[in-house]
Amino acid sequence: MKIVVLDGYTLNPGDLSWKGLEALGRCTVYDRTGPEEVLQRAEGAEIVLTNKTILSSDVIEQLPALKYIGVLATGYNVVDIEAADDRGIVVTNVPAYSTPSVAQMVFAHLLNLTHHVGHHARTVRSGRWASNPDFCYWDTPLIELAELTMGIIGFGRIGRTTAKLALAFGMKVIAYDIVKPANMPEGCQLVGLDDVFRNSDVVSLHCPLTPQTEKIVNKQRLALMKKTAFLINAGRGPLVDEKALADALNNGTIAGAGLDVLSSEPPDKDNPLLKAENCFITPHIAWATRSARQRLLKVVVDNVAAFLAGKPQNVVNEAEQTR
Repeated sequence: MKIVVLDGYTLNPGDLSWKGLEALGRCTVYDRTGPEEVLQRAEGAEIVLTNKTILSSDVIEQLPALKYIGVLATGYNVVDIEAADDRGIVVTNVPAYSTPSVAQMVFAHLLNLTHHVGHHARTVRSGRWASNPDFCYWDTPLIELAELTMGIIGFGRIGRTTAKLALAFGMKVIAYDIVKPANMPEGCQLVGLDDVFRNSDVVSLHCPLTPQTEKIVNKQRLALMKKTAFLINAGRGPLVDEKALADALNNGTIAGAGLDVLSSEPPDKDNPLLKAENCFITPHIAWATRSARQRLLKVVVDNVAAFLAGKPQNVVNEAEQTR
C-alpha cells in the first residue's frame, strides 16, 4: 500500500516519529507540497494524507488509485468531499486532539492582556527596574480575573474546557451555542448571542466556521462590548471581521484582542490587525504543543490502520456507506 503525506512538517518538524505510519505501507513524507506538485507526488498512492494542501475535485479525478484521504487536522475543508464521495474515497479527520492545548492558549492570551508580562519583562531586561526609584512599577492596568465574566461562543469540547479553566480562575461564565447544549456545567449560564457581547469582560470564540458564523464578530457586535473588554480568537480567523476589529481596537471601542488565527494564513502584509492597538497575534500555534501533536499523529496512524482493516473510523463523508 502506497502512502503519501503531502505536508507533514507542521505536524512533525522532527520531534516525533513517522514509524507507526511507515509500518502500514510504503510511506513517503513531504514537508510541504505546492499545488503544482500534488499530482506528481500523489500519483499511484492509495492513501494520501494532507493538512493544508488542497485536494480539489480536479486533483481527485486524476488520481485513479486513490482510496483514502486522511486529514491531519479536525477541519476538512481542504478536501472536495463531494468529489471523494463520487469516487467512493473514504475521508477521515482527527477530532478533539488539541482541546487542552487550545484552551490553554486562550488563557495565555488573556493573561498577557491582563498583565502584559512580556512587556514588563522586556523593560526589566533593558535596565528600567534597576534604575527605578520605587520597588515596583507597571505601565498598563493590572487586571484580576476573579469575578470577571467570560463569554464563550461555541460550547463544544474546547468551549467547555475553556469554561472549566475560567471557573478555576474565579470567573463567571456565560455561553452561546447555535445548538442548545443538552446540559450546562455547574456555574455556566446559557444566554443569547448579543448578550455574550454585551455582558462579557472577555469574549472567547470556539464555534465552527459556517456561513452562519462567518464574521460573527462584526462592527455591530463589537459596539455592544464593554470598553474594558477583550476578544480572544483561537477558533477560526474568518469568524472575525478583521477591519471592524482593527477599527474597534484603534478607536478604543474594546480594550484589546488576543488572536491565534486570521482569515488568511500566513496573513497579508496589509492586514489591519497586524498594526492595531493592543492586538496580540500568535501564528496559529494553539494546537501545536508536542502533547497535542503526539495525540494527533497517533489518531492519524489509528485511522489508517482501521481503514486497512476494513473498519474505517472518524469518517467525515458518505463514501464508507456505499463501499
